[in-house]
Amino acid sequence: MKTLYVTDLDGTLLRTDDTVSPFTINTVNGLVDKGMLFTYATARSLVSASVVTKGLSARIPVIAYNGAFIYNAETGIPLYSLFFTPEESSFIISLLQSFRLYPFVYSFQEGIERLSWMSGTENEGCFNYLRKRKGDPRLNPVSDEKRLYAGDIFYFTCIGEKEALQPFYERIAASGLFTCTLQQELYETEYWCEVMPKKATKANAINRLKELWECDRIVSFGDSLNDISMFRISDECYAVENAAPALKEHAAGLIPVCDEDGVAKWLLEHVRL
Repeated sequence: MKTLYVTDLDGTLLRTDDTVSPFTINTVNGLVDKGMLFTYATARSLVSASVVTKGLSARIPVIAYNGAFIYNAETGIPLYSLFFTPEESSFIISLLQSFRLYPFVYSFQEGIERLSWMSGTENEGCFNYLRKRKGDPRLNPVSDEKRLYAGDIFYFTCIGEKEALQPFYERIAASGLFTCTLQQELYETEYWCEVMPKKATKANAINRLKELWECDRIVSFGDSLNDISMFRISDECYAVENAAPALKEHAAGLIPVCDEDGVAKWLLEHVRL
């Protein structure tokens, strides 16, 4: 029986300092060398995920942007991608404008991936996000809305206080047209409201990989609300002790916190190759 093992990154495989421990790297790489099918599904971009998973074997495709993209991790070539239609983008942009919100906009412009935002509208949460991505080639500060919303868009993120984002989130969620989340950023005080194409979920992307690699079972690990869809389609699913209570309700069991190598310890004990 062929099993695909899938883990979230932040708060799950990664420690609180955004690194993967040497124990986890050695454990995962050793099992991969023996034939384990292992990948990750993250809200991060491939650029960001590649930095924090340096040293970790990635021999099968990885899932980024909460399922909007599947990449060949070695080449960086997208194998699967989801974008908003022009009509969907217009609808979201109109709502953003009505609530006077300026998002981070993720798009491809002339074949180049861009992370655009309106310069001068940043709050402290935005600055925190940008500081962690200093030197990222996608960064694209702009001075007008035409350039902010240029290209083929696949992701919107608003960062701020919950009270400022909640009305927009309720309106966009009520439309039923998109996948959207509103949750507190890990280890921070600010909230993130993220809007993606309707089919952009970790579950849909994992099912594509399951079919591609002809796997019979899925075992997953997570910590946050965006992992719920992944847990629902898994044969076994485990939440780290530091996970959100709402995710723990969907878990088959709990594993040690991310700072104690919970995923690696479970794999070492249970994977038989």
